[in-house]
Amino acid sequence: MPEISAEGLRLEGAPSVPLLVHFDDQYVWSFTPGRDGTLSGDSFEIAWPRVMRPFLSGTTRVRVATYDGGVVLHDAEVTFGSGAGRVAFVDESGAPYSIDKVGHLTRAFEETSDDVKQELLDATHTVLRELRERCGLDAYLCYGALLGAVRQGTMLGHDSDVDLCYYTKASAPADIIAESYRIQRALRGLDWRVLRMSAGDIKVLWPLSDGQTAHIDIFSAFTINGTFYQFGNRNGSFDADAHLLPLGTITLEGEEFAAPKHPEEMLAFIYGPNWRVPDPGFRYQDSPVGTKRLDAWFRGTRTEVPGWAKAYQEPTVSRIPSGPSSFAGWVEPQLGAGDKVVDLGAGTGRDAFWLAGQGHPVLATDFSLPAMSLMRRKRDAMGESRVRLEMLVLNELRRVMSFVGPLSRDPHHLYGRGLIGSLDRAARENLFRLASVVLRGGQSLFLEFSALVPGTDLPLPEPRPLTRRFDPEWLRQEIESFGGVVEFLEIAPGTDMFDQPDPAVARLRAVWPHP
Repeated sequence: MPEISAEGLRLEGAPSVPLLVHFDDQYVWSFTPGRDGTLSGDSFEIAWPRVMRPFLSGTTRVRVATYDGGVVLHDAEVTFGSGAGRVAFVDESGAPYSIDKVGHLTRAFEETSDDVKQELLDATHTVLRELRERCGLDAYLCYGALLGAVRQGTMLGHDSDVDLCYYTKASAPADIIAESYRIQRALRGLDWRVLRMSAGDIKVLWPLSDGQTAHIDIFSAFTINGTFYQFGNRNGSFDADAHLLPLGTITLEGEEFAAPKHPEEMLAFIYGPNWRVPDPGFRYQDSPVGTKRLDAWFRGTRTEVPGWAKAYQEPTVSRIPSGPSSFAGWVEPQLGAGDKVVDLGAGTGRDAFWLAGQGHPVLATDFSLPAMSLMRRKRDAMGESRVRLEMLVLNELRRVMSFVGPLSRDPHHLYGRGLIGSLDRAARENLFRLASVVLRGGQSLFLEFSALVPGTDLPLPEPRPLTRRFDPEWLRQEIESFGGVVEFLEIAPGTDMFDQPDPAVARLRAVWPHP
């Protein structure tokens, strides 16, 4: 009998095949002992995923079995923590959680009602139609949706989203990027919420009747110098002319969808020769050379998105205080009555909502979808109309420039706590480009960040490695190179993102005089 505790599972003589974990008949996770565990003697030790641990309090029936249920390693009550009540692995609305193959909290299809599944199928039809008719693309079902259709004709019970791809004849990264942005503009023209994930893939956020939001990914696929690439990091040998085009159709949940001409060949390319064997926790084995190329061509702007997504989920997010930072308290007296503020990298919105409460309309921005979701829920719960929310990726000059017109007509101060240490040079330059245009009316740029002090051995700031120390004098030079003037700069003990002591924190106020 396996040993199960709040730390994880200890399995003796477990088969090295995918195992599914259920709590009280709710699917929660899948793992493979030999891949995900540590061998200790003749046993595998497998730790619970980090995002699951905050929920492990109470009693639940833990079932550990193979995908087909033919081998059951454990099926009994287990008590975690205090043991009060039943374990509730659910979101704020009570919707069941599961953990996807990359370790994120999500909602699996097997825990989704038939009505909501139908809404998602209808949404998939709609997106495919617009990609085909409005954008002129050869778009098709792929990844988990395609796998479920071929293997069993239904959505995979452990899957949680729908993945679509389109094949482009473009063979230069610049042309592929331009086409992706054209698609984004076309879909946003339908008043859809569209999130850019990289220069080559986007995500449609589709509202469902149960209050949840479905994610429909739209990945580009293309061939460059004989190598086939498909976003999601797939790259290698695949003949698109022989196996992808012209597209065929496939049946999913009794409905027909566009699919690769030979779907089995596509699935073998994606998942390997054993694609027919169910493995909810499957991990891709991609060529690192191809992945580096994709990163260099398309992904430089959002390389730290996964890390920040985790920072704004449990258990890390609960470490962030709910009240305002001392920096907000320092900035607010310097603002005029009713002055407007853009909070850059607002995170949980702790400072944005406090500033709004002091009478300052705030535009809160971030590039992390979990952060934006947190702030949206908080705003709706508070009924705080003085806080507006917008996604902003400072590495994307196109997106930064879209803020220039609105902020030039409607002046705001710019505010960033902990922002500078999270930006590379290109993002900082885009920030100062924005400031140099929109602050000419007398507004200020307020920044606080962990300072790099030459000749000292200071601890790395939190959260590591997402933020870094930065030299305030170097920052002054960068600001001045964009026409700014640093009116105030101070280095003193302060606090980090979690309000833990930081021995060297810089506070800076800069302005851009009217030319």
